[in-house]
Amino acid sequence: MTVVHSAPRIASNEGVRDALTKVLGAHVLGSSENHGEIIITVQRDSIEDVLRTLRDEHAYQQLVEIAGVDFPGRTERFEVVYMLLSLTKNHRVMVKVSTDEDTPVPTVTTLWPVAGWLEREVFDMFGVTFDGNTDLRRILTDYGFEGHPFRKDFPLTGYTELRYSEEEKRVVYEPVELAQDFRTFDFTSPWEGADYVLPGDEKADMPDVDKPKTTESEKQTGAGAKTDDKAAEGTKADPPAMMTKGDGK
Repeated sequence: MTVVHSAPRIASNEGVRDALTKVLGAHVLGSSENHGEIIITVQRDSIEDVLRTLRDEHAYQQLVEIAGVDFPGRTERFEVVYMLLSLTKNHRVMVKVSTDEDTPVPTVTTLWPVAGWLEREVFDMFGVTFDGNTDLRRILTDYGFEGHPFRKDFPLTGYTELRYSEEEKRVVYEPVELAQDFRTFDFTSPWEGADYVLPGDEKADMPDVDKPKTTESEKQTGAGAKTDDKAAEGTKADPPAMMTKGDGK
């Protein structure tokens, strides 16, 4: 049986960016279209109104994801990105806001209850807080975890490690202790000028060897008329090893 659906298989972006930015008006700080995706940057305090307009008036019914991005060099180092999907148009759009470590972002749990889980994840990984979220607890890291792992300044090794202690019969937390020195890898090609010594390169710094001996005359090589006459005498037809005892020689 053929199933007919109003949503197109492939949705075009033509005219969508201009239409949405026009409707959102003063809330919009900027917009772009990269890799086939429309991205609209809006004012932080307007995020709830913007997403409500997109949901109710432009049929972006589903909040697919909320993601965080960290740019330590910026004054407002964090971006919070909302990814919306229109099921009836088969079209996606991304809306993002920026914030810092101390300024909360308005919650959108009033629009999509599932946002509670997504906001908790951004809070856990980046430390971004959401004003109005009544259950802003960590969701991926363990109880008592220190820091936010997706921040660019968070150490790769973390601060603490946990293990099960046979002596205490429980999970214990301890400062991180590496079994070996933390190694860094430089993948610069040696042909592009690596700034370290590759195995074998130390030979290049060895002093010059003594001047090799050369043969300037026949006396140094053993060649000459005497050698030629001796070679002309030839050898026995049979090697000594093939001669029998009866030959007497």
